[in-house]
Amino acid sequence: MKLFLAEDDAVLADALLTSLGRLGFEVEHARDGNSAVQRLLSTDFAAVVLDIGLPGQDGLSVLRQVRAQKPTLPILLLTALDGVDDRVAGLDAGADDYLAKPFEFVELEARLRALLRRARVLDDSRDEAHFGALRLDRNGQRAWVGDTPLDLSARELAVLDVLLTHSEKVVTKEQIAAELGGEDLGVNAIEVYVHRLRKKIEPAGVGVRAVRGLGYLLEAREA
Repeated sequence: MKLFLAEDDAVLADALLTSLGRLGFEVEHARDGNSAVQRLLSTDFAAVVLDIGLPGQDGLSVLRQVRAQKPTLPILLLTALDGVDDRVAGLDAGADDYLAKPFEFVELEARLRALLRRARVLDDSRDEAHFGALRLDRNGQRAWVGDTPLDLSARELAVLDVLLTHSEKVVTKEQIAAELGGEDLGVNAIEVYVHRLRKKIEPAGVGVRAVRGLGYLLEAREA
């Protein structure tokens, strides 16, 4: 599935390209508004992640031009502006949704899934993940052991999502940090979140095994 990313912050763009690529998306990237308009009007994409603060033409200008010709294209607006008027301006210009910076990558992924699902280009089966008695609702950002809800923080939910997405392989600490989209997350912080998560999901008969020198792996255990 082909996405378009318009983002001039090189560090953030690289993180998003890597994380979205790991999820199986093919992502084309532009760093300025003029290039974004040209590509978006000439090429078909499943959805767009559009930064509002682009050079050349800002994101709102790009949004209005694209929306005029492609009224059904799902567009998620990224903004560093958190005022109500700024958010309303983006939605009025034609954005389907917006996300204020800084954000967790897992939230961007959830919002993209919702947009793609509404556009009927994404299978609803990705909304939930299961591992034994453990269940994660990605849209609602909730998890259960059987019918019992788990009390997980946003970071713990995000780590669980990454582990469930790659449940058949070892996931490195660096990969977890990258998929959470947090440059401030070092390996020590990831270790803390995994430790807390491990204690909370063990009643589900699910363990998080530390593979020395590699990373973490979900495994079934006796509840």
